[in-house]
Amino acid sequence: MAIQRMDNVGIVVEDMDAAIAFFVELGMELEGRAEVEGPVADQCTGLDGVRCDIAMVRTPDGHSRLELAKYRSPAAISDGPRNRPHNVLGTHRVMFAVDDIEDTVARLRPHGAELVGEIARFEDSYLLCYVRGPEGIIVGLAEQLR
Repeated sequence: MAIQRMDNVGIVVEDMDAAIAFFVELGMELEGRAEVEGPVADQCTGLDGVRCDIAMVRTPDGHSRLELAKYRSPAAISDGPRNRPHNVLGTHRVMFAVDDIEDTVARLRPHGAELVGEIARFEDSYLLCYVRGPEGIIVGLAEQLR
């Protein structure tokens, strides 16, 4: 077998506290924070002199995690505006199942979330939307209809 499981998705951020607050409000749990540096960090990233703060947040079921990383050195590189449309090559989004999409969007708004489009209904199955969170991160939300 090639893999055992997906361990986490990494997201580089500039404002660690804002990113943590956004994902905690979404319903994720802060698992821990740490500073990463040294030869292993340099070797696996292909960068020299890595000093990076990380925070791990996990879904309530414990099966999925995001690793938020704030690079102190070398400095993070911005590759363009943070409000790029969803169809730009390399743009990623993380999708979460939620029990009430409208309530979730309302709770995330004070943390900077903005709808990318609008809440859409897919047949009688789902309500779906994308929100742009801190650092321009696009987060998908899906509410299964009963």
